[in-house]
Amino acid sequence: MVEIKGLEKFAPLDFPGFISSTIFLGGCNFRCPYCHNADLVLRPQTLATLPLDYFISYLDARQGWLEAVCVSGGEPLLEEELEVLLHVIKDRNLLVKVDTNGSLPERLEELLATKLVDHVAMDVKAPLPRYRQVTRSDVAEDDIVRSIEVIRSSGLPCTFRTTVVPGLIGQEDLLKIAKMLKGARLFQVQQFLPRHTIDRNYLQVKPYGRKEIEKMAELLKPYFNEVRVEGI
Repeated sequence: MVEIKGLEKFAPLDFPGFISSTIFLGGCNFRCPYCHNADLVLRPQTLATLPLDYFISYLDARQGWLEAVCVSGGEPLLEEELEVLLHVIKDRNLLVKVDTNGSLPERLEELLATKLVDHVAMDVKAPLPRYRQVTRSDVAEDDIVRSIEVIRSSGLPCTFRTTVVPGLIGQEDLLKIAKMLKGARLFQVQQFLPRHTIDRNYLQVKPYGRKEIEKMAELLKPYFNEVRVEGI
């Protein structure tokens, strides 16, 4: 069974428009140096696992109040039995949002075909030529492109988002990403959080200021129906 490594009982920003909770699954095939979930990505076995019966009781106790559950990570699509967990959620008439890094397009396509997902969010880490540098992984550019195509053709509400990190991802990168995603309904610019990072050197990196990020977001508006900023 899928091991749930964390539960945020009230996560108003994760599924805008719905009263939602977020669960976190361990393990990831990316090693983005600025990631602030180092233990979840690198050492999930050291984190306590939330018993499934507790999670089910949690959902049942909130019927009539809770509207949605976000499934995040790590990279949830690495979990072979993810569909079992999603059935538990959907059987309680809750909406499901799944976060992914887009590295597993075939798995993503299979998952969306099950009709167990109501919203999908993909982190677009960098312009394609810089993906391996930024993620510190052996990801194939074609897989990222394919995942974007799968999401856009699914007909589901979707969010594409990029974390901006001084010295790594900035305005020029965002514009290249925007051109790649042009026409998508929603794009989200995310603030970098210098805490618990995979590469400890990033603990010393000062995030962009509010005005800098708002300026970046403004430049992206011609490419999308809506641009949001999170974390500032």
